[in-house]
Amino acid sequence: MNLNLRILLIFGWIYVLSGCATFALNDPLRISVAGMEPLEGKGMEARFAVQLRVQNHGDKPLDYDGIALDLDLRGMSFASGVSNQRGTIPRYGETIITVPVTVPATAIIRHVFGFATGDQTRVDYRLRGQLGGAGFGIGRNFDSQGEITLPTTPPESRQTEPLGS
Repeated sequence: MNLNLRILLIFGWIYVLSGCATFALNDPLRISVAGMEPLEGKGMEARFAVQLRVQNHGDKPLDYDGIALDLDLRGMSFASGVSNQRGTIPRYGETIITVPVTVPATAIIRHVFGFATGDQTRVDYRLRGQLGGAGFGIGRNFDSQGEITLPTTPPESRQTEPLGS
């Protein structure tokens, strides 16, 4: 190879790598579970509408086109879902994106047993997925964790029957 071609290849690689480095400078998205509502399921599966709070900590609005997610509870796979929603998250702003997710029967059984033997006041979760980029934009992967605190039943609302009745 002649010297000019080598120099051209070296500068080409530097240019490509510097372009990849600018993608890493994007401020991370902060995504958390804002709520869950039941949907009609089919067969032996359950469906939920998961509301995700997506925060953009960057100084530029973020256009998105589609979202895919996997939801783990207590370190075990629980649900997955996709949505073809489009929108814009304002700069230094947030939005709620609702994603329908499916929970297979095996995950329901596994989590019922885990819930019965574990802490019944809180559930740790992990969200993994991708927020699709609009047009030719590159999507943004996300991986976040949090905790959901479950409501407890107050002692006075629990009714007990006397033994001799």
